[in-house]
Amino acid sequence: MTDTEINDARFDALGLDPLIQRALDELGYTAPTPIQVKAVPAALQGRDIVGIAQTGTGKTAAFSLPILQRMLPHANTSASPARHPVRALILTPTRELALQVEESIRNFSRNTPFRILAIYGGVPMDPQVQALRKGVEILVATPGRLLDHLKSKLVNLGTVHHLVLDEADRMLDMGFIDDIRSIVAKVPAQRQTLFFSATFSPEIRKLADSLLTDPVTVEVARRNSPADLVNQQVVEIDAERKRGALLALIRERQLPQILVFCGTKIGANRLTQYLVREGVQAAAIHSDKTQGERIKALDAFKAGELNVLVATDVAARGIDIEQLPMVINFDLPGAAEDYVHRIGRTGRAGCPGEAVSFVSPEESRNLADIENLLKKPIARMAAPRLGGGPGGSERSSEGRRERGDERSRDTDGASGERSAERSPRRAGGDRVPRDLPLPSLRDPATEIDPMALPASAFQTPEQRRTLPPAPTRRRGQAEVPALLRPMPKADPAVS
Repeated sequence: MTDTEINDARFDALGLDPLIQRALDELGYTAPTPIQVKAVPAALQGRDIVGIAQTGTGKTAAFSLPILQRMLPHANTSASPARHPVRALILTPTRELALQVEESIRNFSRNTPFRILAIYGGVPMDPQVQALRKGVEILVATPGRLLDHLKSKLVNLGTVHHLVLDEADRMLDMGFIDDIRSIVAKVPAQRQTLFFSATFSPEIRKLADSLLTDPVTVEVARRNSPADLVNQQVVEIDAERKRGALLALIRERQLPQILVFCGTKIGANRLTQYLVREGVQAAAIHSDKTQGERIKALDAFKAGELNVLVATDVAARGIDIEQLPMVINFDLPGAAEDYVHRIGRTGRAGCPGEAVSFVSPEESRNLADIENLLKKPIARMAAPRLGGGPGGSERSSEGRRERGDERSRDTDGASGERSAERSPRRAGGDRVPRDLPLPSLRDPATEIDPMALPASAFQTPEQRRTLPPAPTRRRGQAEVPALLRPMPKADPAVS
């Protein structure tokens, strides 16, 4: 198929059922993407498919539309759960992606009676159990939660005719390979398998070969390549200056939505707290957040109530926002392939996007791996600065710290006598700084250990006359300090 034929293709020319075509018309979809043009006809014929396409190119419709078409002869409105067995199983690596796929399939099947359900971890199982007992024909699941339901014997995969692995590379990265094999072992061998991935490493090829039969390979972009519409730039900067540079870039661009990637959950939380303190509407999502918190943050970000969403790689796979203008890598990913997934959040559906990566000297090796994967260098840009002066991004925070120290000194001075009472003084009346170390018990000038001197060495002449003599000590017995000896009884005549 030539590029001209792909560009001129329309959904109504793909031979979809009128019920599905009407849903696409209602959604405003007229022109399919290249991956859909190439994958849908082969999938409609029942062929296994290996789909290699960049994130955001329409993979969900590429596998869901032909599955819905092939399931239409089994559609029914019966209330009996037995009439609604699981016929299609779609595995995704994350909760967010499962919800996104479920929403898309519901839209495409809005004119059919199919029952669709997404099951994932991080939420109570009871609502999912109730829905499964009523019968589900299209099941979208994360591997871990699906195995939980399989152990409870709440899901029967013996009726599955269509198996989809979406974002298969990410599932391997997250260590789901054993879970995937356990699940696939419960699915009939006579099935259609659709295998989609944004990147395609030798490990992915090996997995695909073990699961698919005589597949059709559909590739719409060079392997492991980012979207062509993404303008990629690198800011080489010290790690301690990243936060100020990020804040300067956010304020400079004034974009409605910016997705920021952090390498760790703790780092995401700390960066979000910093941005909020600086007046930025920001929130974080990662695997330690509850499902309700993640959905709330995503919904607020999509609605424009949040300007910045800080995320880790695990949570970002389900983020699908049309016309997202910018992605920022606050930390570079450890794997070069994850860079492709990250920046694939922007530059979608024909809309241009921008990806900026802050790279510290410690991350230079990661950057070299990314450029080697892309087979081209990434353009450099100057570090954004707060205030416009040299070191502006640092000067803002440093200035706040200096002003805070001045306020602390002013407060200490205003405390007057209370502060003086709390601080010890030298013989001349000068206040002794609180942060000085305690004096040593040994005199460096004479090297005499005061603890080795007799008690009389520390007594005044008056004390020597009034204090009783030290008691006789046995050999090896410590001397009783003078201050601990009993004082003589007072003379009644004097009192």
